[in-house]
Amino acid sequence: MGYDAIVVGAGCSGAVVARCLAEAGRQVLVVEKRPQIGGNVFDGPDENGVLVHWYGPHIFHTSSQRVWDYVQQFASWHPYEHRVLGRIDGQLVPIPFNFTSLERLYPAGEAQAVKEKLRERFPGQRTASVLDLMHDPDGQVRAFGEFVFEKVFLHYTAKQWDTPVEQVDRSVINRVPVVLGEDDRYFQDTFQFMPDGGFTPLFQRMLDHPGIQVRLNCDARQLLRLEVGRITVEGGVFSGPVVYTGPVDELFDYAYGPLPYRSLDLQFQQLEEDQFQPASVVNYPNEEAFTRITEFKHLTGQRLPGHTTVLREYPMAYDPLGERGNIPYYVISNPENLALYQKYAALASEYPGLRLCGRLADYRYYNMDAAILRALELAQELLA
Repeated sequence: MGYDAIVVGAGCSGAVVARCLAEAGRQVLVVEKRPQIGGNVFDGPDENGVLVHWYGPHIFHTSSQRVWDYVQQFASWHPYEHRVLGRIDGQLVPIPFNFTSLERLYPAGEAQAVKEKLRERFPGQRTASVLDLMHDPDGQVRAFGEFVFEKVFLHYTAKQWDTPVEQVDRSVINRVPVVLGEDDRYFQDTFQFMPDGGFTPLFQRMLDHPGIQVRLNCDARQLLRLEVGRITVEGGVFSGPVVYTGPVDELFDYAYGPLPYRSLDLQFQQLEEDQFQPASVVNYPNEEAFTRITEFKHLTGQRLPGHTTVLREYPMAYDPLGERGNIPYYVISNPENLALYQKYAALASEYPGLRLCGRLADYRYYNMDAAILRALELAQELLA
């Protein structure tokens, strides 16, 4: 066949693995079902001339020196610190909730008292989890925790996961912080940057290697055959590694049933104005049907007077055959679904050359840097 390895998917994970293998002298075939590369990180200009992220906003941030060193090969970058506001009780306040949020939503005297209590209860800490606040022995701190939980997380979580409000599991928000200070950055990573010109050119450069061939509009299920412990490609047995980054249940024709996901209905709006909102992302946790609005010019730093584009995100059930909601965005991580995934992972392990990698194949939510690191480690393992 002329290929040493096959990578299914030209998104973040697949592109990194393919590049690493190619740089080590392997001939790599990358097959991608969509008509473009980049996976859900794909971006480009809309009819308004605004550089938009077609599958929702993506922000690069990492504390991994290895990941940061790697991506710098393929793009020039400009600093970007992500800041998010939330519309609560008619006001826009920083998210994660911090002392500024507290001051805007509480009467002045009460806000000062709560801040003093928080400093006393959590000395030297930069953050405290909402669940810790809600279980604190001090009544004023507990009341504050309940306020943040209800106003910021309860209804947002119910919308995002289609869960009745009364059934929202409070324990799942234990990792959500309240910032015990004025720091309004959404991420605390060492490296926070955005690529000049967007993410798609970065992946184009990553896949631009003489050892890589990319086939777009190519469904891997029409190319690969899984036959009792072996993989055939275009009629012949393939003995090299096959790195699969797509939905693992789809690969095996839903042999154990579909893995559940949540999807999104993304609604873009082009506007003839300089700016729609004061931050790149504004969350709407309570009254509205959508969860957030993104204004892309804040993210990209693009200067385009008189034009802007915003995106409203409406959570919805995943339906692979639907006109909307047909993209799996978020895994639904619970014991039942993870047990189902393990059955698919065990089935994949029966094929010695088949390796799963990425958000869909691993049935796990990855930030971009985590996806890149996972791909780097897999490539290193394959080359070893």
